[in-house]
Amino acid sequence: MNEIPRSFMKSSTRPSRFRIGCVLFFCVGALSASPVRPSDPGAPAPSATLGDLLAHARKSVDAFWNQFRSVTCVETVTQEKLGKQGKVEYRQRSSFDYLALLNIENNDLLVEESRLQQTSKDKPKNIPLLVTSGLPTLLLVFHPNYQEGFRYQLEGEEVAGGQKLVKIRFRHVPGARSTTALRLRNKNYPLEIQGIAWLDPETGTIHRIAAEIAAPMSDINLKRLEMDVSYAPCEFPEGIHWLPSAATVDVQTERQHWHNLHQYSHYKVFMVNTEDKISR
Repeated sequence: MNEIPRSFMKSSTRPSRFRIGCVLFFCVGALSASPVRPSDPGAPAPSATLGDLLAHARKSVDAFWNQFRSVTCVETVTQEKLGKQGKVEYRQRSSFDYLALLNIENNDLLVEESRLQQTSKDKPKNIPLLVTSGLPTLLLVFHPNYQEGFRYQLEGEEVAGGQKLVKIRFRHVPGARSTTALRLRNKNYPLEIQGIAWLDPETGTIHRIAAEIAAPMSDINLKRLEMDVSYAPCEFPEGIHWLPSAATVDVQTERQHWHNLHQYSHYKVFMVNTEDKISR
């Protein structure tokens, strides 16, 4: 995979100043209002249980956006370049003041990330690394405007942290609008992803979601791409919000192997007024 001369992110700042090998981002835009179907038109009607769960998930994702755009946090990003047998050849760690921005224009949902890098004593080296952005939005696969682009099926139950969660498998419908893309040589490649989400059957709250590309992409030499995002409860005066806690991405080509870890902490309520204050 060829290197890209400069980074691309849907954010106001770059996460680093060094050259990168490829860029993975979540492309959010052009979400025009449309009828929502839980599965593809040719598939049998979903069971009532699956339909109820998807309805709960839709409401949960809508609530997530209202909560996530109202907070700021610290995002710590660890970028690793791996060698043979997964051994770390180079590691770069950076921290940012992070804010997700949500705009709705003409029924389109537009999400951008604002990152302000905190002071770092480490001087980045000129080593190809993976730049990833927008990982908390992986749960968009359950957004009302995207559900028609995925097929869903129940995968049973699992107990995690003493709570019973329902697993839903999802798979991108070929040719449908994608939520995820890879930028290589200044060209965007939409990704067809598949995976599993763990959610509360009563509320639809997503506790964890994991995804991978449905098949290798030989045209851009992409062998494997895996993502895993976890969400955790955060207490605020107005109640409990389920917000991103950690996310990992693993990308492998014929010659390169990268692993990124994003950690989200120190959430605060984001308030905009005449003084532009950030307060708890």
